[in-house]
Amino acid sequence: MFRGTTQINLDEKGRMVLPARYRDELMEGCDGRLILTLDTDKKCLLLYKYPDWQNIENALFRLPSSNPAVRKMQMILQGHATDVEIDGNGRILIHPSLRPVVNLDKKIMLVGVGRRFEIWDLSVWEAERDAILSVGVLGLEGLPQEASNIPL
Repeated sequence: MFRGTTQINLDEKGRMVLPARYRDELMEGCDGRLILTLDTDKKCLLLYKYPDWQNIENALFRLPSSNPAVRKMQMILQGHATDVEIDGNGRILIHPSLRPVVNLDKKIMLVGVGRRFEIWDLSVWEAERDAILSVGVLGLEGLPQEASNIPL
């Protein structure tokens, strides 16, 4: 289970060092094989352990490809899915084709969200976070009623 935020700098080759506290879990069950793809509605990347990604991909295959919205979702998630591996220094390469789509430059934010990570440009992350906080999480449109029962 991944949680928390970590500010990281990309090196000149587009590599990011994964925080040491996550490396063992990222290696477990997949030998450091990960999938990096675009988010479907936010300007960030998603990083999954390969077995977790396989579950998502299998679910995507079961959706009706005759539906235009499903095809768009598949285009974003599967069309941009990139295999990455953790190198001996605990780094992953963020493919050059993905970086400009989400404005990744030098300073990025790694956000643990359960079974995945989100990778944001730092300034985009700060703006997104501040926009959510200005509304209040429980005031977000589309939040299920069950969320109001979480004791915060």
